[in-house]
Amino acid sequence: MSENSVAHFYDELADDYHLIYADWDTGIRRQGDALHALMGRDGASVLDCSCGIGTQAIGLALHGHDVTGTDLSPRAAARAAREAAHRKVTLCTAVADMRRLPFAAARFDAVVCADNSLPHLLTEQDVHAALAEMRRVLRPAGLLLLSTRPYDDLLCNRPTSTPPQVHQPADGGERTVSFQLWQWHEDGEHYDLEHFQLLPADGQWRVRVRRTAYWALGRDRLAGLVADAGFVDPEWRMPHETGFFQPLLMAVAGK
Repeated sequence: MSENSVAHFYDELADDYHLIYADWDTGIRRQGDALHALMGRDGASVLDCSCGIGTQAIGLALHGHDVTGTDLSPRAAARAAREAAHRKVTLCTAVADMRRLPFAAARFDAVVCADNSLPHLLTEQDVHAALAEMRRVLRPAGLLLLSTRPYDDLLCNRPTSTPPQVHQPADGGERTVSFQLWQWHEDGEHYDLEHFQLLPADGQWRVRVRRTAYWALGRDRLAGLVADAGFVDPEWRMPHETGFFQPLLMAVAGK
């Protein structure tokens, strides 16, 4: 999966990304609350290196953190900035590849890479490059917060689809439906994803399909890659512990 194809996937999804949530504003608040509780401090300088349309970045900014958001998708990063301004919080955004972050060393107190973003990198070389960049821009003892799908469980049964997610606008507008189909590769670790959205149109359904790929990285393997990149004390925290919707790997930048 090339850099351009991942950016294209999220450029196409940017305007409709909020529709994968039953209530996106509630998701912003809940995820921001959970990540803030893990920061261990107020007013941290935070880089969200896969900010998308701003779900985690805005949630943290609402708690008073100094957040910078980067994303491979220009349309997603631009929307994140607009959504933050609409909620009257400051969020600086830029277009950047997490393997080549445009910041000086030791710039941030924390780096967030959430919502299964890292597994878009399909090789160990690319994952290491991204983690090394996250380590580089962190201050000594800075915090890494990285979340993925629960791949240890998913690798056991390799599902081929996800349940439908229905978005019902608060104003009583028409519903939309999102779901995914997965096609696993022969190696049993990588999979192609087709993201379907059913959008109402004149009493019928209009279908939009976007395609991308992922590498299903198990917890032990990803923790090992994090340690190889210069982090110490990697620890997985589960949703029932954190209130975050995905498993979270926490680690500290080594000196």
